[in-house]
Amino acid sequence: MAPPEPVPHAPARGRTARPEGVTAPPTGDAVLEARSVSKRFPGVVALDDVSFALRAGETHALVGENGAGKSTLIKILTGVHQPDGGGLRLGGRSVSFARPAEAQRAGISTIHQEVNLVPLMSVARNVFLGREPRNRLGLIDFARMHRETTELLDGFGIHVDPRKPLRTLGIGTRQMVALARAVSVDARVVIMDEPTSSLEPREVETLFHVIGNLRGRGVAVLYVSHRMDELYRICDRVTVLRDGRHVHTGDLAGLDRTRLVPMMLGRDLSEIRRTGPTGFGGAEHDTARTPVLTATGLERRHQLHDVSLSLYGGEVLGLGGLLGSGRSETAKALAGVLGLDSGDITVGGRKLRGTGPVAAIRAGISLLPEDRKAEGIVPGLSVRENIVLAAMPRLSRFGVVSRREQDRIVDIFMKRLRIKASSPEQKVGELSGGNQQKVLLARWLCLEPEVLLLDEPTRGIDVGAKAEVQGLIDELAREGIAVLLISSDIEELIEGADRIVVLRGGSVAGELAGDTVTESHLLDVLADHSPAPAGTDPAAQEDPR
Repeated sequence: MAPPEPVPHAPARGRTARPEGVTAPPTGDAVLEARSVSKRFPGVVALDDVSFALRAGETHALVGENGAGKSTLIKILTGVHQPDGGGLRLGGRSVSFARPAEAQRAGISTIHQEVNLVPLMSVARNVFLGREPRNRLGLIDFARMHRETTELLDGFGIHVDPRKPLRTLGIGTRQMVALARAVSVDARVVIMDEPTSSLEPREVETLFHVIGNLRGRGVAVLYVSHRMDELYRICDRVTVLRDGRHVHTGDLAGLDRTRLVPMMLGRDLSEIRRTGPTGFGGAEHDTARTPVLTATGLERRHQLHDVSLSLYGGEVLGLGGLLGSGRSETAKALAGVLGLDSGDITVGGRKLRGTGPVAAIRAGISLLPEDRKAEGIVPGLSVRENIVLAAMPRLSRFGVVSRREQDRIVDIFMKRLRIKASSPEQKVGELSGGNQQKVLLARWLCLEPEVLLLDEPTRGIDVGAKAEVQGLIDELAREGIAVLLISSDIEELIEGADRIVVLRGGSVAGELAGDTVTESHLLDVLADHSPAPAGTDPAAQEDPR
């Protein structure tokens, strides 16, 4: 089954988009509408009289800072939450969804930023979950389910055994499985929440082909992304939310970024990011200096082969490579999360004593993991508890933890990182993705690390929060912290890193420094299809995480 062919953009239907600054979007032949929707949580007005309309056959961008109300609006459209005021219309009729299953049966399908599937189940069971094919005896027809799953995934360029547990796949592959499930149902509306956050460029192109196919069938696509290039490439119209209110709806083609971004932020981007275009740290790499951290000959079967690098205080070292190249594995090895077969790590000239995360933390190494939901935040705990979690041993005296000291530290970092929460006692799971990321940063910064390993620190957060995080990285580098930055965003690596080490197949493929830290040089190394150094298992590239 070949990948779906792109379909030319369908002409926009319904009323003509209103001028910039409107307070309500056009509603002509909308397939899905939210009318004057409001939603309140304890201490927070998440949505305030928001109206929104999605037309059949269009791709509609929904943008705004984290905390603007995007996720709440999506949850209301999909039956996760019910509005406190206003209502929904689907196909011109008033509807009310008490639970997500009702929205799905009505033809609203969702692809979440954080893959919402069942890791222990097989790929096929996840694709057909809740609608498994049955044989004449009413039993699940596994042969048919496996065959149809294979055909479906082949169309997305994903070639995996449908009987394989989902948890054994890389995060990018899992996202494609979620995409395949969402579009395989007979949906009238497909909502995509940061669908490319874990995808390689090749997979992104496949996604765009799928979106073109959906448009050609008259399916309405609601597209949420913080990546401006994607929005301008595939979206027809855009709706901007800010602080829970509707700010603007109109054609995207006539709205350039210099006008769109201030709408989202309520202020100019230059007011947020305190750094220039030359990078976060701007530190000069002096080979005469002693590195803060040195890794030599890191080996782990099927994942890392002879990885060596050095980190200097006050610099940002970028770690580049495609999914499956060994970026996250390298960071986890440095932080003691991933065991090594061989290799040495020294911090401050001393060999790392012991193994595991505790030894790394004691040596001054902190890791901000890629998957904040699975490996970072504890959603049921408060903001305060999440921030001080790693610092508890330091705050404890004779087994007693001072609440006053906790409050002091939490107050410092909530102000410094501009964490938006109703109070330190609000559950962190209720915060936006950007604010959750800031809470994780606060957790590790309160340990005063010498080395900070950041794995995709700006993935899935809005342009405002992204600028704040980038400005913070710059500030930390100026304070002398050695920063390792992993990012799938090439522009972020080029602008943010003083040097870049590029990995391929679990090995170092090259290093860029000085004038060679450019997009063209980085792409040349990434696109090098020569064989990876001997000893690297190709399977590691197919099953990256």
